[in-house]
Amino acid sequence: MHQKQSRLRVLTNQITRLNGRLAVLQHQSDQLSRVRLLLFAVGAVVSGALFLSFGPTAWLLGTVPALLPFIGAVIVHRRIEASITRLTIWRDLKQDHVARMQLDWERIPKTLPLPSPFDHPFALDIDLVGEYSVHRLLDTAVSAEGSRRLRDWLINTDPQMDVILQRQAQVRELVGAPLFRDKLALNAALVSETKAEKWPGQQMLDWLTKDVDGSHLRPLLIQLAVLAAINIPLFVLDMTGVIGAWWLIPWSIYGVLFVTRGGELVSTLFQDATFLEDGLRTLNGVFRFLENGRFRRMPHVRSVVAPFLDEAERPSQHIKRVTRVVAGVGVRQNPLLGMLLNMAVPWDIYFAYRLHQCRIHLTERMPVWLDRWFELEALSALATFAYLNPDQATFPTLLPEQSTSACLFDAQGLGHPLIADAERICNDFQMPTMGSIALITGSNMAGKSSFLRTVGVNLALSYAGGPVMAQSLHTRLLRLYSSMRVNDSVVDGFSFFYAEVQRLQSVLAALHEADKRPLCFLIDEIFRGTNNRERLIGSRAYIRALAKGKGAGVIATHDLELVQLEKEIPALRNLHFRDDVENGRMIFDYQLRPGPCP
Repeated sequence: MHQKQSRLRVLTNQITRLNGRLAVLQHQSDQLSRVRLLLFAVGAVVSGALFLSFGPTAWLLGTVPALLPFIGAVIVHRRIEASITRLTIWRDLKQDHVARMQLDWERIPKTLPLPSPFDHPFALDIDLVGEYSVHRLLDTAVSAEGSRRLRDWLINTDPQMDVILQRQAQVRELVGAPLFRDKLALNAALVSETKAEKWPGQQMLDWLTKDVDGSHLRPLLIQLAVLAAINIPLFVLDMTGVIGAWWLIPWSIYGVLFVTRGGELVSTLFQDATFLEDGLRTLNGVFRFLENGRFRRMPHVRSVVAPFLDEAERPSQHIKRVTRVVAGVGVRQNPLLGMLLNMAVPWDIYFAYRLHQCRIHLTERMPVWLDRWFELEALSALATFAYLNPDQATFPTLLPEQSTSACLFDAQGLGHPLIADAERICNDFQMPTMGSIALITGSNMAGKSSFLRTVGVNLALSYAGGPVMAQSLHTRLLRLYSSMRVNDSVVDGFSFFYAEVQRLQSVLAALHEADKRPLCFLIDEIFRGTNNRERLIGSRAYIRALAKGKGAGVIATHDLELVQLEKEIPALRNLHFRDDVENGRMIFDYQLRPGPCP
């Protein structure tokens, strides 16, 4: 625990220093607010006195110098406010780290409500998603899609060895780059509207892929430009008295074409430009940070951010182009100026065409940029978890199918990440061979269910490419399936017993599927929804069926009669959690011991 406590002290000291700096800046901001008001009042009085005493010319010459101190104060004040915003977010990031280290759920930011499917093989049982879940503990993503990607990795039912190993390498590199991870989050959070809401990147993708037919914009622009080129000289000649009002003919044709063929697109131009500007302003800070990043010591991470490092296709270049288009569109915010411009030249049609071209370019590139950012956020979340738990978190070793080791799963010092350090008891555990079953007995609250979840959570973290809560963990690629939290359904008309039978049947079906990967099953009690005699008969038959399948797993039970199956099934072994009574109170040590519960 030495390294974790050391990092906790560093974070606490950083928060203290940041709070002190923020207090100084806030005091300066408050003072500048009063100074601004005073300078504005003085400038207004001086300006008014000049006008009344010396007339308009003196007023024009004297107003700007009189207001210069006020303008300077505004600039300084804005810089201080920007510093306050930046330092506040930076402090909040550090506070979030402390909350995650201490499992302070009141201070750990909420994550997106991303429920997994009702029939998911394991997500609902082992607290991977939900309010107090592994996903929320790990989720440092600012974007909704980054958070969703992390969730998808955790509940993935088809892990691939090459993907996991690549992700592990990327996470390992990011563990050693805490400043990079925090600055990535800072740049994203600076433009996020609220800390409580994740940035919805899907809205940008939906806008880019929206079906908009802009194929007629270029021909229309050419036609209108030709008419404008004819109309303007004719108008000038008419104004100088050389010819009559012949300009009205091309101008009328110009107006009809403008309204009938370009009116619908122009009507949405400003709305689209505003949306694009807001979205790109959000992304610009993140993209620029990645463009300027140095990844020489992180070659695996560099492969993720490669699109940002391409000199010819850097996002900032495309964003500059879009910014210029948006600035041109912004001119029409003045209705009079916009009307005059469009009467003379096809201003709106030109910028609608330019905006359409920007959409085409971004449609090809933006999904890649966003995908890499979302990927990096999810990787950073796994890396942050490892960094905040240096004494407990380690990277698992994935055993290939052709491994000489017969062991399916071997963990030393296995613990649950959602249990506080002071209360977490770690255990060694193995699933040595195919067909092996660990039958765990013990009283209520002895730790049986928590241990099943400990195995499941660490397997999910292993296959997500992240660190696990263990001294060491070696595992083959296993399919995970659990039956722990079975609920009845009034809506579907399912009783508890029927729902449980369905779930247990699904486990058996998965056990006999034609899949190269063995199944790891985690079952908390069998046939709870029936009486003792039928439960015992059914449980024995069910365990015999499990032992014949392609897999291994753990079963927790209160039925001590089931421990006799060890004599019948060679691959079954009994384990137990013990409880003692001291001074009239039950005491649990949560240590996993061999043999049946005494």
